[in-house]
Amino acid sequence: MDPNEGTLHRLLRAAASVEDGILVLLLVMMIALAGTQIFLRNLLETGLEWGDPLLRVTVLWLGLLGAMVATRDDNHITIDIVSRVLPPRVKAAGRLVTDLFTATVCGLLAYHGARLVLFDMEAGTLAFVFVPTWVCELIIPFGFGIIALRFCVSFVLQLRKLTGAVS
Repeated sequence: MDPNEGTLHRLLRAAASVEDGILVLLLVMMIALAGTQIFLRNLLETGLEWGDPLLRVTVLWLGLLGAMVATRDDNHITIDIVSRVLPPRVKAAGRLVTDLFTATVCGLLAYHGARLVLFDMEAGTLAFVFVPTWVCELIIPFGFGIIALRFCVSFVLQLRKLTGAVS
């Protein structure tokens, strides 16, 4: 095994651990904040003014981080009714098409998400308390960019597998 390959695998495992840790931390924080809001509203007839906007932002972050993890583990939603009956080479070719299409769509979403972040950065709007809107939106270009990158890698690996089967 190439020493650089071992380093790459360690880096990928470390990145996966960071992703998982952030996901768990956000989920625990969201549950705690939602529980606190429920408690404050039902028992004390009050609430945290910034709680609901933060919960909405947390749902966005959890959704995109969850999608990143699903893509990392190749465990995302697929419609594979047809692929179950296809021969392996045709199935691999279909995977090429879907990986390339998905990478393109996610790349476009990342690009336009970055434009949104820049627009909101220039506008200087606040999401809640003192947190700028653009900070809350950073997950959009980042998350879709990572997902696009992962589908590009999957496309290259599938292409290598398919062309390796031909040789």
